[in-house]
Amino acid sequence: MAQVTVRVGGYTHPVSCEDGQEAHLVSLAADVDRRVASIRAMGGQYGEARLLLLAALLLADELHDMRIELSAVRAGQPAGPATDPRLAERLARLAERIEAIAGTLDQP
Repeated sequence: MAQVTVRVGGYTHPVSCEDGQEAHLVSLAADVDRRVASIRAMGGQYGEARLLLLAALLLADELHDMRIELSAVRAGQPAGPATDPRLAERLARLAERIEAIAGTLDQP
């Protein structure tokens, strides 16, 4: 198991991941960091925990929308005007990876 240190919201966090997934995990952390930065740009004073909660909620909302779109695609309904036929598979793999990584965040 590999260990990487990611930086989100100005704080560093050591995180474990599967060997070979280090770059992917750093990329995901950068995505979370962008969400944190956008929340900060809206104004207000938030602690680290609150910022991470709000960023997680933004990501969960996006994932929820993607799952609805995935369900529509699987049901044979059009998901949007320019839907990539491989989108459903990519979204399912992405959701699995996010859930796997989220499961490791609670581990010391």
